[in-house]
Amino acid sequence: MSQLAKNDILNLSISERIQLVEDIWDSIATVPESLQLTEDQKAELDRRLDDYHKDPEQGAPWDTVRVRLVTRK
Repeated sequence: MSQLAKNDILNLSISERIQLVEDIWDSIATVPESLQLTEDQKAELDRRLDDYHKDPEQGAPWDTVRVRLVTRK
């Protein structure tokens, strides 16, 4: 990444940077086969999914978490 692009990104507000990261992630997620997970990452995802199935009320929906992050001071 060029220094100019990095500076442009750092000049964005926090909420704009979060939106940029979301947009980048969304573009990556359109080709899930290109993401290679390690065995440890797969095990961690399985553990988290098991935890969710045991107590679905424990977590928070992404929209709620995102609002909390964006409005944090």
